[in-house]
Amino acid sequence: MGSHYSSDENFTFRTGSYIRTGSYLRTGSYQNGLSMESRVQTLHTKSAWKKNLDSINGTRKLMVIDFTASWCAPCKFIEPAFNALSAKFTDVIFVKIDVDQLMSVAQEYGVETMPTFLLIKNGKEVDKITGARKEELEKKIEKHMV
Repeated sequence: MGSHYSSDENFTFRTGSYIRTGSYLRTGSYQNGLSMESRVQTLHTKSAWKKNLDSINGTRKLMVIDFTASWCAPCKFIEPAFNALSAKFTDVIFVKIDVDQLMSVAQEYGVETMPTFLLIKNGKEVDKITGARKEELEKKIEKHMV
């Protein structure tokens, strides 16, 4: 397994946990000696969520949402894989929502288990995966990104 890093504009550091910089979390991982930059946007407010959702309405762009919680062990387990998928699928928007911070959004989509991955296209839910199942998530992304 690789190591993880986080960065901001001024410096890069390695850490066992991720540190938020503003409203955008830049994380990555080192696997096989290669850096894989994460493109996951962490949303903390309802207005940021609405802005992201509105940005894909009327487009064919796929958005993958990771509904997570800071206390959820399976969420922490799948996080490096989710970050790697965001680096692999550059035409897909990847978003992370903490259910304790945006409970109303989680309730709106019927999220009861963490992690839950929701795939949205044209403003509509096209798929949902519950649990830390990387292979299934990757297959669903490939299926819906076309």
